[in-house]
Amino acid sequence: MENDFSKAMHFRHACKVFDENKIISDEDMRFILESGRESPSSFGMEAWKFLVITNDALKAALRPHCWNQVQITSCSHLVVILAGIESVKPQSGIPKARFMRREMPQEKLEFYLDLYAKHLSDTLSSDENIFSWTARQTYIAAANMMTAAAFIGIDSCPIEGFDKTAVEQTLGLNTSKFQLSLILPLATESKNSPRKSANRLMRWWSL
Repeated sequence: MENDFSKAMHFRHACKVFDENKIISDEDMRFILESGRESPSSFGMEAWKFLVITNDALKAALRPHCWNQVQITSCSHLVVILAGIESVKPQSGIPKARFMRREMPQEKLEFYLDLYAKHLSDTLSSDENIFSWTARQTYIAAANMMTAAAFIGIDSCPIEGFDKTAVEQTLGLNTSKFQLSLILPLATESKNSPRKSANRLMRWWSL
């Protein structure tokens, strides 16, 4: 049975050729970004940040560090998805603030903070381990943004092919707070862009 969701999923593909003359409206971008912001995250930490780049000069500066992929400069909006580092550390005070949104008694708040710190003791032991944890969560937000974009007829192409350090330096990131996870160009597909094949293999497993 085809419905609006299945139509969006069929529409979405890694678009290779964008129409550089079509600009995504502010309203549509807010819709897409809000879909990312409302995505689920471990412990509700929302350890991500979305940088939206429309400046052509900055796109051009980033492209050589992204395997020279044309989507970096041909897109309407370039969303750089960052994984949080400092914000998930208990000493930052942010996990406490996140838990306090639930309006719980002090003793219950302290219980959750202690559980959080103990459960994630290995994860929180280094920035490298933290990035591995938070970067995985950004993919949930990215997937939701791509589906939201497809729902309103906007194409995307998630990009992992980049020099992480070079991109972070170009953007002037403080990597103790945020590190590069994924780059998501958004635009309208060019008529000359090849679409994905409808012939796909589906496998089912039953346990």
